[in-house]
Amino acid sequence: MDATSGVRMATGNGENSYAVNSRLQEKAILETRPVLRKAIEEVYMSLSTSRSTLVVADLGCSSGPNTLLVISEVIGAIRAYTQKSEERARGVEVQFFLNDLPGNDFNLVFRSLEHFEDIAGGKEAPPHYVAGLPGSYYGKLFPRQSVHLFHSSYSLMWRSKVPPELSSCTHLNEGNIYIGKATPPTVIKLFQVQFQKDFELFLTLRSRELVSGGRMLLTFLGRKSEEMLMHGEVSSVLELVAKSLQHLVQKGRVEKKKLESFILPYYAPSMKEVNTLINRNGLFNVEQIKLFELNWDPQDDLDGDVVLDYASSGANVARCIRAVLEPLIVDHFGEDIIKELFMIFAATVAKHLEKAKAKYPIIMVSLKKAMH
Repeated sequence: MDATSGVRMATGNGENSYAVNSRLQEKAILETRPVLRKAIEEVYMSLSTSRSTLVVADLGCSSGPNTLLVISEVIGAIRAYTQKSEERARGVEVQFFLNDLPGNDFNLVFRSLEHFEDIAGGKEAPPHYVAGLPGSYYGKLFPRQSVHLFHSSYSLMWRSKVPPELSSCTHLNEGNIYIGKATPPTVIKLFQVQFQKDFELFLTLRSRELVSGGRMLLTFLGRKSEEMLMHGEVSSVLELVAKSLQHLVQKGRVEKKKLESFILPYYAPSMKEVNTLINRNGLFNVEQIKLFELNWDPQDDLDGDVVLDYASSGANVARCIRAVLEPLIVDHFGEDIIKELFMIFAATVAKHLEKAKAKYPIIMVSLKKAMH
């Protein structure tokens, strides 16, 4: 599986779609709102003339309400800044580019835009334009020094491809679809090396495309420590997906070889790994980096460690994960197993949550292009 295929969220706006089941991702965008607003203010102030175009790109935009939420947040930040600084006369226009792989549901995005303009428009909003840009962010996307701000939320844990040694089954992952308890150290290393290659390439490409002093705000699933398998981390939830698939193998619903050849192009790094690569790359200065946590259950807004209803939370987590993984699973195993798989998965998650409430660690890093 390479950068131009495979990874896409469940399309449309039905009950199992990503558009309906992306509340967790919405929470991450809202959590980073103050940092996004600060970055927007700084690039806005840096515009050299009164008649300028501010270019903002959302990488891995997906579809549904969160795509439009990012646009709304940028417009709101500019509106708030111009009002408080009395700079209303500046004729700044904003060009948004919404980027994702070609399989993304861009049609849903474009259909939503008309309704969005009714809400976000008005005389206080800066003139703004929205364009779709299909393509991988592990490749060139823009001319040199043409973008002021890159935003990416819940995307950069996806790799450009599965490590070749795993996709060719040269190395086996012991029935896991990502990194699980039985994953050999050599396989873990393959995931890490793929992340390092992808992230360094991403930083290099974006540095070329950013204007001098341009910003990036990146938010993605990560790890709290160097340990791979802490309770609550993404490796845990994906191991439960693998367990559910193994259950279908035992029932004769899925071939063992099919499961062994199903590996996710994925890696959730630690804060240390991210910092090390940014510093080694040398093309960006870290303005801010932090880790925050969100409950596995997207409907659970409580801060405590108590799960009120294990079965309900298991079902909520299953809907969320299904919206992300269903297209990949259907491509590999076919549609027949989907309903049964996620029923098993919901029950497996509910049992897992009996041990303790689970929370995803999420890394947010705000970067400024370094001066050379």
